[in-house]
Amino acid sequence: MTSASTATTCPAGTTRSAEYLRLDETYSAHNYHPLPVVIAEADGAWMTDVDGRRHLDFLAGYSALNFGHRHPRLVAAATEQLGRVTLTSRAFHHDRFGPFCRELAELTGTEQVLLMNSGAEAVESAIKLARKWAYQVKGVPADRAEIVVAGSNFHGRTTTIVSFSTDDTARAGFGPFTPGFTITPYGDADAVAAAITERTAAVLVEPVQGEAGVVVPPAGYLRRLRELCDEHGVLLVADEIQSGLARTGELLACDHDGVRADLYALGKALGGGILPVSAVVGSREVLGVLRPGEHGSTFGGNPLACAVGLEVVRMLATGEYQARSRELGAHLHARLGELVGRGAAEVRGRGLWAGVELAPGGPTGRQVSERLAANGVLCKETQDTTLRVAPPLTITREELDQGIDAITDVLAR
Repeated sequence: MTSASTATTCPAGTTRSAEYLRLDETYSAHNYHPLPVVIAEADGAWMTDVDGRRHLDFLAGYSALNFGHRHPRLVAAATEQLGRVTLTSRAFHHDRFGPFCRELAELTGTEQVLLMNSGAEAVESAIKLARKWAYQVKGVPADRAEIVVAGSNFHGRTTTIVSFSTDDTARAGFGPFTPGFTITPYGDADAVAAAITERTAAVLVEPVQGEAGVVVPPAGYLRRLRELCDEHGVLLVADEIQSGLARTGELLACDHDGVRADLYALGKALGGGILPVSAVVGSREVLGVLRPGEHGSTFGGNPLACAVGLEVVRMLATGEYQARSRELGAHLHARLGELVGRGAAEVRGRGLWAGVELAPGGPTGRQVSERLAANGVLCKETQDTTLRVAPPLTITREELDQGIDAITDVLAR
């Protein structure tokens, strides 16, 4: 494999990539600001661009590629299913659906599963479930249910979800907004306690805030939320779309605090980096409020998705990837911690997931990301001042060190 330190550098715009970048700029809506790298192939922790340059993947598709690119077990599961049946819609049963739901429920210690596609769909589904439960079970008056959320959240970009975002980029220009949400500061359990009323259906929270900069809440925050929800008859809903499925060193990030949520939103890595698969998992009491026709998706729970998702579940059931995240994550955080005062102001995170807060007065997150890309390491900024580091859990220690060395070199300039 070509290392990050020996990859040949080519200025963007002077090679084959220039035409692809021109096409993207001309014909694609400008809803993203990607780095000027055009990927053509990928394997494991490495990606190759159209000009033949190899890049070490230090982003892993925002945790969608926890198992790396084209993991052989996942490719085999998808290939086998492609030769059988890919889509039936939910008008019919298929032979992958029940086994996937059962094994996902068993893995997460829950009772029922609602399968969707994208992470935003999973969060939207959890919101609908919480509201329906509040009306049918808790007895909240019709159309009065409230959900308490945390500021600086990222749960997706649908119109309902951006209604309770505090990010102006995601929110501005998309109103009118959906009512029924109360925003509290992330990490402030007292603010949540003050926000809960007799109409509160749920508290929705990320156990680690990814888009905000890989922010870990204060010790005891999640446990206190669990206590408040129990005290007031409120559902605790954990968005584990980025943090779940071994990314932080446990199956679910809530496990670090010994907290069990009533509903979990899962996604990204559940599709093995092959196709979008998401789910809401939880108790039969909550998911049981749905009746036929009230919620659904043509592609949700399709045979191909279930085949890949089932293999993901079986890989996670061994505990191998959780252990890799813990062990390599300890090494990652130890080495990145050495950069504090040397281009970094702070390093946050858990497992193989870190937010490197850049020192004031230095380069922006975008500039650091571009310099890393020029040196064969693909990473991405968030919130302008944070470099988000999330390599595949299959990365080797040597590859991890190559990426960290590149970050060290760029911040030292």
